Amino acid sequence: MSPFLSNKLRALLTLSALALLAACATTPPAPVVDFKPGYDFGAVRKIAFYDQSGLVAGNHPLPLSDMERDRIDSALEQALRAKGFEMLERKDAGQAQLLISWTLITDDKTQIRTYETPGMGVGYGRYGRYNRYSMYNCWGCAQTEVSVSNYTEGTFIVDLIDPKLQRSVWRGLIQSRLKGQLQNDQDKYNATADNIFASFPPP
Repeated sequence: MSPFLSNKLRALLTLSALALLAACATTPPAPVVDFKPGYDFGAVRKIAFYDQSGLVAGNHPLPLSDMERDRIDSALEQALRAKGFEMLERKDAGQAQLLISWTLITDDKTQIRTYETPGMGVGYGRYGRYNRYSMYNCWGCAQTEVSVSNYTEGTFIVDLIDPKLQRSVWRGLIQSRLKGQLQNDQDKYNATADNIFASFPPP
């Protein structure tokens, strides 16, 4: 594969990841959620974006355009507003009780699978020379096949950070294989942001 085609494919995969890793799936992947026990999420009303939100990492990270970042920010904002939280402007982040930060990680990976397949061999079996079919069929034989596939795994992480503690108190994570399909539908971003915040705030 030429470097041009390889870079073009990686760009499409990353754009697919920007749909928050769900637009390509029939059923959006379930988020993995963790949070600080005993934290009073009920007291939180104001949230703003962390100034370093939007990190892209992995073994082959690609730069995001401002439009792509805006789609992700907008999706996360609408999901939190729907939960009744007030989203502050970045300039007013000092008044926020929690800061939201997202990270996109894209890693190229290789999967190797081995599996057994029926094999044909020569075997005389019990009847030996008296059964002409037995020499063509070795029912107990098997062959080991190896399948190698390359894919890109995307991980989208959302952290809610307490500015006083300077630590994350809530994290939602979605991980999925990515497909090379261009996605710029804001509704898909919004739907997956709703998915990742489905259980926020914790009970």
